[in-house]
Amino acid sequence: MAARVGGYPQQLALLNQLNRANKSFNKHMTAIATGNKVNSPADNPSVYAIGTKMGIRIGALDQAAANTQTGSAMLKVADGAMSNTLDILATMRERALAAANSTAKDSDRASIQKEFNQYIDQITDNSLVEYNGMSLMDGSHGGQSSMTTQAYTNKTFSADTAGDTKLTDLAYRHGDSMEIQATDTVTVSFVKDGKTYTNSFKAGNATLADIFVSANQAGQKAGIGDIFDTNIGSTKEIGTDASGKTLNTPDGKNAITVKAAQAGKAGEIAGFAISVQTADGQERKAVNNVFNNFYESIGAAENRSGNALTLQVGADANQSIKVGLGNISARALGLQGSDGSCLSVATAEDAQAALAVIDNAISKVLDQSTTVGAVSSRLEYTYKNLNTESENLTAAQTTLIGADMAKEITNLASDNILMQTTQAMLAQSYQNSSWFLNLLK
Repeated sequence: MAARVGGYPQQLALLNQLNRANKSFNKHMTAIATGNKVNSPADNPSVYAIGTKMGIRIGALDQAAANTQTGSAMLKVADGAMSNTLDILATMRERALAAANSTAKDSDRASIQKEFNQYIDQITDNSLVEYNGMSLMDGSHGGQSSMTTQAYTNKTFSADTAGDTKLTDLAYRHGDSMEIQATDTVTVSFVKDGKTYTNSFKAGNATLADIFVSANQAGQKAGIGDIFDTNIGSTKEIGTDASGKTLNTPDGKNAITVKAAQAGKAGEIAGFAISVQTADGQERKAVNNVFNNFYESIGAAENRSGNALTLQVGADANQSIKVGLGNISARALGLQGSDGSCLSVATAEDAQAALAVIDNAISKVLDQSTTVGAVSSRLEYTYKNLNTESENLTAAQTTLIGADMAKEITNLASDNILMQTTQAMLAQSYQNSSWFLNLLK
């Protein structure tokens, strides 16, 4: 009876020691398998909570970094389409220059027109480029805008030039007279809805505003009404842009601004050209260079709520970049009319107007391209920042909950030896108890 009483506590103690060693063994085994010394709230509640939050944050940062990569890939697709369109526009400009040359025959211009038609069709195809089933450059992902009145600005006339300044009194920015004579012929050509319109008149006592009155006369004759607002002034204020802000000249100095007669896309003018010839038919090149310096300072836009693309590039809500992709179709660039008619180079005057339209189209595509390029550049820095934050947070998490592998392996080996020793002692204890009981039989 004494052996039973003395042996039972000894065996129970050995069994408890075996259980403790087994529990410790499993804990170290789990730490080695997961790389973490804290794997459940039971290990260390506060450290487990902090480590879990860090892990969630790291996962979010990694996903945000992946978002920047897919965003960059999407923008590269859009940029490729714009690059191809710019190449086409550069080729079209060269062909328009050839068509504007008096050495070109009507048959030559007809051949160039065939090229134009194909190029214009390809530009529209470029605008339909897709990423993951989404059309990118067809205007379906434009930003929010307010209705605007298109404006063209010229900063190369003298600062005191106004709409009522006589053509014969016009002066260059530096003050010298442009020397336009009353006998000179002024020709204005403009493109609207894919069609070219031209009108000419003698300079005589005409004013700067009369050039655009002449253009309106061509529009009225064609049944499309007034094209330009002939109330022209010299001021630093250009107008209101698509974001609703008042736009001024970059240098804050007065400039001539001509606006469309009608607001929005309905009043949009694809481009216009003004040329002055002497009585004997010679081009006044320096004068024409000034007239050709009108640039689109405010584009035509409609009221639009906007459907810009959202690139989620942060680990938290509202950490995103909005990217509005414009419309680079031939129609939007003024190269094609609503009826499918293409920009004309059928005559030298048409070719001159076509050059102005192509230059405007190039400016529009370049503006969109630089916007995409700026966002792409930002995404590269965002990606690096997200990776750095993820790496640093991972290091902090490892310091907090990461296991010391050498120590864990050592403890695992120690627990294994202790378990084997305890098992052997427990087995021996059972054998001794059996031997003593046999003596009592």
